[in-house]
Amino acid sequence: MEEQPGRLGHRESRPRARHESLPPWVRTWVQGPGGGADPGARSRLPWPSTLVLTAFVLGGSTFAAHNQGGRASLDLFARLLLVASCAVLLPRHRRPVLAVFGSAGAAMVYLGAGYPYGPIFLAVAVGCFAAIVAGHRRAAWAAVGMLWLGHVLVAHWLYRWLPPSGDRPAPWGQELAVAAWVLAIVAIAELIRVRREQWARAGAERAAADRRRADEERLRIARELHDVLAHSISVINVQAGVGLALLDSDPEQARTALSTIKSASKEALGEVRQVLDTLRAPGDAPRSPAPGLDRLPELVEQAATAGLTVETTTTGEPRPLPPGADLAAFRIVQEALTNVVRHSGSRTARVALDHAPGLLELRVDDDGPAGAGDAGGSGNGLIGMRERAAALGGTIEAGPRPDGGFRVVARLPLTRTAPAAPRETP
Repeated sequence: MEEQPGRLGHRESRPRARHESLPPWVRTWVQGPGGGADPGARSRLPWPSTLVLTAFVLGGSTFAAHNQGGRASLDLFARLLLVASCAVLLPRHRRPVLAVFGSAGAAMVYLGAGYPYGPIFLAVAVGCFAAIVAGHRRAAWAAVGMLWLGHVLVAHWLYRWLPPSGDRPAPWGQELAVAAWVLAIVAIAELIRVRREQWARAGAERAAADRRRADEERLRIARELHDVLAHSISVINVQAGVGLALLDSDPEQARTALSTIKSASKEALGEVRQVLDTLRAPGDAPRSPAPGLDRLPELVEQAATAGLTVETTTTGEPRPLPPGADLAAFRIVQEALTNVVRHSGSRTARVALDHAPGLLELRVDDDGPAGAGDAGGSGNGLIGMRERAAALGGTIEAGPRPDGGFRVVARLPLTRTAPAAPRETP
């Protein structure tokens, strides 16, 4: 039977990322534009924050002008420069380089014209943040470096030819303060960039883990469906052939075959319903345990109804198995017997269980020869058995025997912590 992993019937819950609880404007800085769940974040301009910043810069500069009598008074040109230094920040999410150089250029012209110092530097800081967080680090450093060098030139050499008249050179200590201010802006922006990258990596790792868990769950469900349906349908197929052959010559024997088909199909429906119930209501409490080796006699009886005689032997001291190992052992034996029914011409099989300390060894033999298909099967049955054994740290060996026939040997360690087996609903 081909495995067709289906869709999971429910969404897997995942923990919220730390930045998802932050305000939207903070998420824009730490995640980057368009980095959140809203795909239209890049298409919107940050009008509210830019208007608030413009009002603060205009008001703060007006207040600063009253306390700096030696500087040029704020005229229309000064206010236009203040507005321009903030207006260029509108496209900072799409064009961060333009934003940082535009704000730094407007600030240079403003300072060169001799206007009062004030919060125009805040506009430059916002542009610098936007450029560094967007990954344009060199552009941001170049823009703030240009502003600082321009300030040095104006304050110590060009002041003689620039307004206001009679201005004196600025003290060099002031340049140290400006340099410290520039370094602080760059350092904080770099910190935000690093944190943004860390959050992005953590989000990618969580998404990869979610996908991996979903893939594992789909594989587990596909494997369970394969093991359940392949065995039951093989029994049904054999009994249907018997019923058709004896329908006229031996109606009573045909009736027995139909009864076997009914019983096998009912059991298969119950197990399939259990698998599907785990999709519809994953949180519901289970009502019956998963199958284990205690149901081995049922497998032997079902194989007998399909015309296969199964001999079982047990060596060592049987002991309770971990749920995951118990389920895996049952499914491996079930699949091996199904392969004998479907692919082998032999009508006898031998199942040997060896309980060693910390290890369970299963061996299923048939004497062949191969029937219509390859002995032991060639598709997902052997793959599923290997996956079940590998999940427990065990191994599967399957192949023709030197003396003819086919052999499946599974070794399942019992000391390793095994995944809990799912529980089934009758």
